[in-house]
Amino acid sequence: MKFAKIVFLIAGIWGVLVITPLFFMFNLIGRQDPPVITHPGFYYGFVTTALAWQIAFFVIATRPARLRAFMLPAMFEKIGYGIVVVILFLQSRMRSSDLVFGCVDLLLGVLFIAAFFKTRQVAGT
Repeated sequence: MKFAKIVFLIAGIWGVLVITPLFFMFNLIGRQDPPVITHPGFYYGFVTTALAWQIAFFVIATRPARLRAFMLPAMFEKIGYGIVVVILFLQSRMRSSDLVFGCVDLLLGVLFIAAFFKTRQVAGT
């Protein structure tokens, strides 16, 4: 269970550090990676939802065995985003620097899967 606590805590910290600055980069992203963002509601909606998941990771880290079921959507969030980034990169629709974030999410997704299975025995008792 300690493994799951550490994995979800690290994921939450990483996510907060990476996602929070996006709240202040709306115009910068449009200038550095045109075209400009034309739907701020979608942008801020995504950033807020992503940040909410980081909070969920902190919550899961407090009681992984009890909150084991929430690891399933957490896996989907990490692996899903990672796969999307890799596909977009292979289609030349994202830069290689963006690939780093997708690969980190894939790694965290794999660690979430490991945490899920390592927590199984504890959850059943």
